[in-house]
Amino acid sequence: MTEARDERRPAGELEAAVMAALWAAGVPLTSGRVRTELGSGLARTTVATILTRLHGKGVVDRERRGRGYAYFPVQDAPGLTARRMHTELDRGADRETVLARFVAQLSPGDEQHLRRLLDGDER
Repeated sequence: MTEARDERRPAGELEAAVMAALWAAGVPLTSGRVRTELGSGLARTTVATILTRLHGKGVVDRERRGRGYAYFPVQDAPGLTARRMHTELDRGADRETVLARFVAQLSPGDEQHLRRLLDGDER
């Protein structure tokens, strides 16, 4: 029954929860420990599958721990968000239009911050 419940969740929801657990831990975690940290009754195989997918995407790395692995994030949350933004940008056929629309939808404060970053003032 747990597996069926897991499959109905939005695709990125479980990955986000696993990443949050890894960031909060600050040390590599086995899939069993991630499952414990999540405390949501997920099946062991579900957590292992999510970690394997995240490793395949290059979002987490792993080190040998007994017969299995302990996983750790390779980027912090802002770095992962930036990576996702690049991925989405790379999917677009018209990169210039995508960038123009992104900038047009920025709040005035975000637009000013982006201008400072582009000018090399990274405060």
